Amino acid sequence: MDRTELADFLRRCRTRLSPADVGLPQGARRRTPGLRREEVAQLADMSTDHYTRLEQARGSRPSRQMLAAVARALRLTGDERDHLFHLAGEEPPRNRPTTEHVRPGLLLVLDRLTDVPAQVVSDRGDVLAQNAMARALHGDASARSEAEHNIAWRYFTDPSTRELFPAEDHDRAALAVVADLRATLARRPDDARLAGLVRRLRARSEEFSALWDTHQVAVRRTDVKRFLHPVVGLLELDCEVLLNPEHDQRLIVYTARPGSRSYERLELLRVVGLQALTRS
Repeated sequence: MDRTELADFLRRCRTRLSPADVGLPQGARRRTPGLRREEVAQLADMSTDHYTRLEQARGSRPSRQMLAAVARALRLTGDERDHLFHLAGEEPPRNRPTTEHVRPGLLLVLDRLTDVPAQVVSDRGDVLAQNAMARALHGDASARSEAEHNIAWRYFTDPSTRELFPAEDHDRAALAVVADLRATLARRPDDARLAGLVRRLRARSEEFSALWDTHQVAVRRTDVKRFLHPVVGLLELDCEVLLNPEHDQRLIVYTARPGSRSYERLELLRVVGLQALTRS
């Protein structure tokens, strides 16, 4: 809990509001702008003394219920509410909606990446968009069934999916997929679609079920991955993960170090793979 920053944030949010903004009478002329502390306390259904202590950086750590009430009283936006929770040392509420709609700006970035594979993936592991190089590397996700758009589902139910990775990397990749999926479910325990995916995977794959029971958690971040492409051979690629927290989506970009054999093979994939896509 950052008491100093929390106190400053509360004071600034209070002074930008007028009584009319929150449905209170204006009353007598005010010497300072904004609401009074007792008015915020009244709106949040808490004692004036408790709220005053928070603004003076002397208060005890407020409960989540109290933080939510203060956020409503101060008419905070969603981002401001999350900031309030963070300053108090709490995780914000998990009621941000998820979407599979990829913003046009992100699609534009994806299309401009013409010489490296890149794709947009939801935190559930659903492939939402790919550029041409990603289709050449991973295959065209749009040609698969809806269930097969999910990376975890394909990895644990389709043996051909693992042929894209060296055998010695299979165990590490499997654990990474499961650990990331568990971290997502912990953030959104009420996500029925995600919970259903986990149930189906546990019923379908003994390997997934065993890894799930280890309760390992790790959010997918920057990594180095190896791919066994059927045409160009082994590729060792740096995997950069750029997060879009607003929509729980990730832009994943694969690059090779200039001058390396993987760099040359990635250039070959750009020529050979894109030719194959054009013919199809």
